[in-house]
Amino acid sequence: MDLNEVVIVSTARTALAKSFRGSFNDTEAPVLGGHVVRAVVERAGIDPADVEDVIMGAAVQQGTQAYNIGRLCAYTGGLPESVPGMALDRMCASGLMSIGVAAKSILSGEMSIAIGGGVESLSLTQTKHKNSYRAQSEAVLQAMPSAYIPMIETAEIVSRRYGISRAAQDEYALQSQLRTAAAQRDGLFDDEIVSLSVDKLLFAGDGQANGHERVQVSRDECNRPSTRLEDLAALKPVWKDGKWIGQGEYVTAGNASQFSDGASASLLMSRAEARRRGLTPLGIYRGIAVGGCAPEEMGIGPVIAIPKLLKRFGLSVADIGLWEINEAFACQVLHCRDALHIPAERLNVNGGAIAIGHPFGMSGARMVGHALLEGRRRGVRYVVIAMCIGGGMGAAGLFELP
Repeated sequence: MDLNEVVIVSTARTALAKSFRGSFNDTEAPVLGGHVVRAVVERAGIDPADVEDVIMGAAVQQGTQAYNIGRLCAYTGGLPESVPGMALDRMCASGLMSIGVAAKSILSGEMSIAIGGGVESLSLTQTKHKNSYRAQSEAVLQAMPSAYIPMIETAEIVSRRYGISRAAQDEYALQSQLRTAAAQRDGLFDDEIVSLSVDKLLFAGDGQANGHERVQVSRDECNRPSTRLEDLAALKPVWKDGKWIGQGEYVTAGNASQFSDGASASLLMSRAEARRRGLTPLGIYRGIAVGGCAPEEMGIGPVIAIPKLLKRFGLSVADIGLWEINEAFACQVLHCRDALHIPAERLNVNGGAIAIGHPFGMSGARMVGHALLEGRRRGVRYVVIAMCIGGGMGAAGLFELP
């Protein structure tokens, strides 16, 4: 037993709500993030003042999700002013990377206890008020013309370039919905979720705001358990008038991830510190690998990051008992699965972002917590969490069950 290794001793997340019309549509990011920060401290049973940093990822750092969301979540999470915080942005991998940064800070001996997580309120940031002034750099475009390519357009390119049929994407999307429905039915998300009472913004028939309703959010809201394959096949492609793809053929509202709101966090410490406190680890942080690819095929990022990660630790695909690859789009998960020969029965076993939802900066943190809890149920040794990342990148994290 290496007492210097870093372990996760508690994890928590909010339920995921549909953006704009879901339960968190008027709940600010610091409320969501503070709720899970408070929860992991309480679940670990430590003094809030013992936390040495709060690192929170967010992809759209606008409005109340800006101004250093890590520090803001420390405030709303009930931590004393002595506890600092930091915001991190690697787009959709922000939550995963925040856990990695927290772990590395502990591994280096700079601190003993830290919180890593992610939060995203798309309802309050992905709006008409979002700052679009000089949002694209001419210098960047000259160096990389596809740097700012929309994510849906990249999925259309991946579908064409790697021969992922519309039928295969719809079949995978149905599988995600059904797996999530089964997991919800069996209570497999219950240990992760900390219920939150909020005021949901209501709308009149003409679309105008029409007061609030107090709701208790304790269950993910995005899953569509009654989905049928014929329903998915009837949906029309959403992409059109792009620079690279004029008319989409593959990506629909049914086989892509859903805009949603939520937060997740994990509390990390050295194994020596956990042992001293009598805490049983949920998992051991082993490492993260990142890599780059062409921005227009950003969905293949895990195909680059995962082999780098496995090589570093002398592991093969067969050694990994459970895989979580973020379902940004069905096409890219299918390509990553098949290119790396990942067994379908070990991949996204309880569904993914197509059914659960995808609050950008939160998803990686959610997937870490879920993989550790599900890995414990299944008795596996290693779990890998991987993400494709806007701008043409991939990230993959390796965790070991104790």
